[in-house]
Amino acid sequence: MAMWFPVCRNWKLRREDTMGHFSQLPRQDYETLKERCLRDGSLFEDKSFPASLRSIGSGPLLRKLPSRLQWKRPPELHSNPLFYSAKAKRLDLCQGLVGDCWFLAALQALSLHQDILSRVVPLNQSFTEQYAGIFQFWFWHFGKWVPVVVDDRLPVNEAGQLVFVSSTYKNLFWGALLEKAYAKLSGSYEDLHRGQVSEALVDFTGGVTMTINLAEAPDNLWDVLTRAACSRTLIGCQTHCGQRVLENGLVDGHAYTLTGIWKVTTRHGPEYLVKLRNPWGKIEWRGDWSDSSSMWDLLSPKEKIMLLRKDDDGEFWMSLRDFKAHFMLLVICKLSPGLLTQEVGQKWSYTLLEGRWKNGSTAGGRMKSPRDTFWKNPQFLLSVWRPQEGRRSQMLCSVLVSLLQKPRHRHRNRKPHLAIGFYLFRSLLVNQPLLEFSFDAQKKLPSEFFWKNASLSRPATFLTEKEVSQELWLEPGMYVIVPCTSEARQESEFVLRVFSRKHIFHEIGSNSSVIFSKEIVDQSEGKDEFFTKLFEKYPEINAIQLQNILNHMPWSGDFYQWLGRRQDMKAYQICRWVRFYGQLKPSAFLSGQVNWSLITHTTERHGSNVRHFKFLLRRDRTENTLSPGAYLQ
Repeated sequence: MAMWFPVCRNWKLRREDTMGHFSQLPRQDYETLKERCLRDGSLFEDKSFPASLRSIGSGPLLRKLPSRLQWKRPPELHSNPLFYSAKAKRLDLCQGLVGDCWFLAALQALSLHQDILSRVVPLNQSFTEQYAGIFQFWFWHFGKWVPVVVDDRLPVNEAGQLVFVSSTYKNLFWGALLEKAYAKLSGSYEDLHRGQVSEALVDFTGGVTMTINLAEAPDNLWDVLTRAACSRTLIGCQTHCGQRVLENGLVDGHAYTLTGIWKVTTRHGPEYLVKLRNPWGKIEWRGDWSDSSSMWDLLSPKEKIMLLRKDDDGEFWMSLRDFKAHFMLLVICKLSPGLLTQEVGQKWSYTLLEGRWKNGSTAGGRMKSPRDTFWKNPQFLLSVWRPQEGRRSQMLCSVLVSLLQKPRHRHRNRKPHLAIGFYLFRSLLVNQPLLEFSFDAQKKLPSEFFWKNASLSRPATFLTEKEVSQELWLEPGMYVIVPCTSEARQESEFVLRVFSRKHIFHEIGSNSSVIFSKEIVDQSEGKDEFFTKLFEKYPEINAIQLQNILNHMPWSGDFYQWLGRRQDMKAYQICRWVRFYGQLKPSAFLSGQVNWSLITHTTERHGSNVRHFKFLLRRDRTENTLSPGAYLQ
């Protein structure tokens, strides 16, 4: 029986922005709207994103919809609707009719990090306490965290089944509502059709993405994955272009979430495995190391029990070799600039500047000839140095540069991304202080500068993506960064971000003053150093000693609450399980050869109903020893 409530409406659209387009979102104050609905005893209805075909789209998606499409709220669909449940399996979402596997793959990567997820999805929302039919989500939108308000009317078929994203737990609705909020941000549900995993990862985190073409993967790809898994990163991947399910079980033109890596030792030597999940929640890889593969018989019984799950849930293992052969792109989203470098230190400087390519003035395009218009592009001066050694040090500086282009239309897919990139030049004023320029900082560098000075870095290919980024190792000094489109006279706005240990960054030829960088702290750094020093002092520890160490560690709030308040397991049981996890004898000690970085969240129940820590362990060939490197989900 359908439920009926009075309706509460309130909205105000923004005025046109400086580019002549309407801004992405209407101004809606969540608290004000919710309070008004509660006072009036009504449920919120969002006229800016109505429960109608207008919100779904106007193209091919309409032909896929059920003939009797309805919009219903979760309390109308289930007797006990829940917004979110920490007890649910971590990867519980399944894709619907929209071709947004890229969004869902990123979302599933996000769900592996509870603290990051709670930034996007406020988990204190519910369908019981102060329920008003209104929900709020947060997305990182070109330098700012912006709220997106939606009502909870969801499209369903005649049987009451969700048409788009759904949960394997039929009474959970956070994923469906988050998809609706992201559709609103993008313009419509249909605007979620087709995309890059990297795009959603940036919107969920504000991090910087690194995309690796697996056909040209570096020789140290496993090391890159290991460092990424040891850090707070979100990882996705994409198969080759196409639209079919292959005989090997993979789906062409599809995005997956990378949920783990592990090194095993078989009778034939070491094997490097990656664990992936299909956002469909079904259809898995059928090759080596799949659920039914005979390769598992090459492992010890304990390791096989520990890794193998014969569930038709879309999650599977495959070898790194097969991964490189059958997948096209690997996308790693770094939540801090230091995650994929081995530089020690916790503090980074961060600067974000906005700019615009405008036809006739600043849309100069790429470098083609000495008489081209490349010099008209926005120019940015970057001064970098190492904070420990000062500006005169010649040690290389780690610099991460990220260029993001803003949407050019209210609807994400109406105007596709431009092909973008950036050039890096060394300034002639290498050792001079910032204010001792021999040219006018209010005037752009002329065309001659760029043709007389070779670029230190330039785009190998201009990419039609939301973000392009590059890690650079630069000598201390001054540099010029020139972001551009592949062709002149192409208009768009952009955001340019720079991360380094210490820098000053500003635009040349503008009236803006020098922007001093903000300081950010890499929360993930420092824990490795703690355990390294600990095991230098105590080369071996047993389970009881490990328990005492963990009990005195300054964990983050969520992890501390889990560790201290669990009723179903004591810390000592966890520590004993860790020893079993490494396949050590009951009397064995844990060696200091372990990389003791911990991932501070839990996985589903494993083995005999025991929840376990995620330790970054890798079994070495040496009997009963552990060495740094692997990551198990």
